[in-house]
Amino acid sequence: MAKISLTLIQTFYEVASHGSFSGAARELNLSYQSAANHVRRLEQILREKLIESEQGAKRISLTPRGRALYNLLHPELDVMLERLTKLIENQRTALRIGMPQAIFFHLLPKVLKRFREENPDMEITVYERDTVLAELVKNGSLDICISERYFGDPVVPQKLLGTYRLALVFPSEWGPAPAPADVPAWAIGRSFITHEPGQTLRNLAIDFLNSSGQAAQPAIATSGSSSVMRCVQEGLGFAILPSWCINHDDERLTCVTLSNLPEVRVYFGHADFLRRNEGVKMLYDVCVAELVGTELDEPNAEHAFPR
Repeated sequence: MAKISLTLIQTFYEVASHGSFSGAARELNLSYQSAANHVRRLEQILREKLIESEQGAKRISLTPRGRALYNLLHPELDVMLERLTKLIENQRTALRIGMPQAIFFHLLPKVLKRFREENPDMEITVYERDTVLAELVKNGSLDICISERYFGDPVVPQKLLGTYRLALVFPSEWGPAPAPADVPAWAIGRSFITHEPGQTLRNLAIDFLNSSGQAAQPAIATSGSSSVMRCVQEGLGFAILPSWCINHDDERLTCVTLSNLPEVRVYFGHADFLRRNEGVKMLYDVCVAELVGTELDEPNAEHAFPR
């Protein structure tokens, strides 16, 4: 007999528990077809029918052999999987984190300093990017993501860390600062420096500038806020950036906090199976302790959802 994999057994168990392929697929983050294929493969290995399912029916029924196998597995399989989860989590000595380059460069060093004081043997690997973070967590490439995007995906649960304001920054030699409400009109005809297409801050900035009735046309687009800021310092144009990444003491620059724009939310997300991981919980607590009330504003009742 061919070897029976834990994946096939677990899929059958969830199908039997939920009474449907769709319920098992949601539980295991599989497609409906993958769940069905796993059960069919197990039936081929055992050479017996386990599940009866009529075409178009939402519910399945177990054959006598399927019922016997389910009773054999329940509840021992749940206990075994829980023990395996704890074993794997306790052995985890590294955390892989994804976040935009500006958040890592400006906010994370002091978080990581405090975290490593309590976890000196844990390796931290950081991927600096803004897009596809949810997909990287779901496919196992990342454990944690810190992002201005809310994914709305139960496989990647997120908590709201806090909020911040965007600010206009431009060379001081350009003259006096405009009022926040006048920025879209002020920006017409001036060189605009921003992030690569698809990044959250680029989208927010362009939507704001387009409120003047004239489409904003970036002059230079780059991958991170540090690079955007460098271009502004060299007099190449203006930018709209997080207020915490602007050096307000730099006499070469003029800065205007855009209080007329909604606050930007920052979320802490992780793989769902790591929700009880001590390293993940500790990193979240350190982020709150080090960032909220300083670089990030504490979310008020209006911002409390989603959590």
